[in-house]
Amino acid sequence: MAKPFFRLQKFLRRTQFLLFFLTAAYLMTGSLLLLQRARVALLQGPRAPSPLQALPVAAVALGVGLLDSRALHNHRVSPELLLGVDVLRSPLARPRPGPHSLQSRNSELRQLRRRWFHHFMGDTQGPPALGPEAPRPAAYSRGTYVGCFSDDGQERTLKGAVFYDLRKMTVSHCQDACAERSYVYAGLEAGAECYCGNRLPALSVGLAECNRECKGEKGSVCGGVSRLSVYRVEELQPGSRKRRTVTYRGCFRLPENVTHAFPASLIQANVTVDTCAGFCSQKEFPLAILRGWECYCAYPTPQFNLRDAVNGSLCGQEPEAQRLGDYCEVYQTPVQDTRCTDRRFLPTKSKVFVALSSFPGAGNTWARHLIEHATGFYTGSYYFDGTLYNKGFKGEKDHWRSRRTICVKTHESGRREIEMFDSAILLIRNPYRSLVAEFNRKCAGHLGYAADRNWKSKEWPDFVNSYASWWSSHVLDWLKYGKRLLVVHYEELRRSLVPTLREMVAFLNVSVSEERLLCVENNKEGSFRRRGRRPHDPEPFTPEMKDLINGYIRTVDKALRDHNWTGLPREYVPR
Repeated sequence: MAKPFFRLQKFLRRTQFLLFFLTAAYLMTGSLLLLQRARVALLQGPRAPSPLQALPVAAVALGVGLLDSRALHNHRVSPELLLGVDVLRSPLARPRPGPHSLQSRNSELRQLRRRWFHHFMGDTQGPPALGPEAPRPAAYSRGTYVGCFSDDGQERTLKGAVFYDLRKMTVSHCQDACAERSYVYAGLEAGAECYCGNRLPALSVGLAECNRECKGEKGSVCGGVSRLSVYRVEELQPGSRKRRTVTYRGCFRLPENVTHAFPASLIQANVTVDTCAGFCSQKEFPLAILRGWECYCAYPTPQFNLRDAVNGSLCGQEPEAQRLGDYCEVYQTPVQDTRCTDRRFLPTKSKVFVALSSFPGAGNTWARHLIEHATGFYTGSYYFDGTLYNKGFKGEKDHWRSRRTICVKTHESGRREIEMFDSAILLIRNPYRSLVAEFNRKCAGHLGYAADRNWKSKEWPDFVNSYASWWSSHVLDWLKYGKRLLVVHYEELRRSLVPTLREMVAFLNVSVSEERLLCVENNKEGSFRRRGRRPHDPEPFTPEMKDLINGYIRTVDKALRDHNWTGLPREYVPR
């Protein structure tokens, strides 16, 4: 009896192992088939985006939490919608940011951030190899293709106007941007980057090394990895903006050593403003200086900082008398001051994790522009905004906890979110101005203005009632939980840019030269200032709104003084 039982037991053991092996093999085979089908669908599906276009849409859509991965294959989802919506700050996409919803909002943002990061980390292998037909220089471009050049990121030759566009970069788009600023050459790199300048890069390489297709122009070459496709700019394309004009800066006293202060000069009879500005633009100087028949080119320097203008009549004399005097006329040329345009990630991970914190609409993007150009290092962001990345904020795409950026933008409040940072620059702006700026951004984007119908609708009072409390709680939370703070008022930064920026840079433990700070001052506006005429702008705040906002202002003013900071500027209250 024992022997048959032993045989049965042995058979059952073998069967159990066999069943386990067959089950595992079945599951593995099924998984492989599913992966293969998904790959074929992505590569051959009629509506799937190309590998060169998939990353920006996926990263942005998942980054703001609007879509899951399945929605990316829906042909009815517009790419413009994916890039243009900011769910992190949209009143339609989250509860109103009053005191009761701050905790839930922070939790939601953490989930969105994690979802975007895991997706992005899976897509950072770089674009796949191009098809059998390599991209060629744009045949219908008005500019002349010069060749493929090596690009040294540390000291590039083309370092004038710089911008990126992950979705729509074309050769014509880059050429027009460079022509607008009177540059001679336009260089495209890595399919999505545009650089301008008046001198060709030193090292030419083989044409085959420029093998990246333009993101917005199939079949056209837009450089490669550390490779520039360079075009000579002939003229602006039809329908593009006009060339930027020369701007009069004022009448100034000449510095003591003219030869040392002004590196380039042109002396000829009957020299005009246009002649002088054209000469200095060609030399890539931002300032053209006229003194009689003498033309000089220069940068702003400590000896010639353009802060002490004199009466214009002192420069309005005959050329011969003007030449013998001590005064000169100064003009701003279209070219950019390039002494502070070089930026990079930190060479090693930062030991101090610094936040650049503000309420939305308080000038955080502008402060990032100033900090990046002053320090030479990119700033990061707690969020992802494709529009900001396309305008040159390359740290926008870096994960916010990478510690490769000099500081990280955040609008967060709450103890947990604040205590993650070792220190912070707390940027505060007049709540009346902040609320208007943020409402404009929500209704019309970074550079637009809300329409009259938005101001007259119920949307505006609801917005004020929700966001005014957030302005107050944001400052109060950072004062309470922040470990090491530097409080900066937006209005003071605009009035005294160089001294305030010098204090901010010192807080970040970066040493910069006075010339670099003057370069930042010369390029202070950046790419995100609303330009043009405002639409009809009646007083948007009702008496009830003013009472609400003024109460929050007094609360914040008292909290600042209780923490040994200077109170809010007098212009904040009452209004």
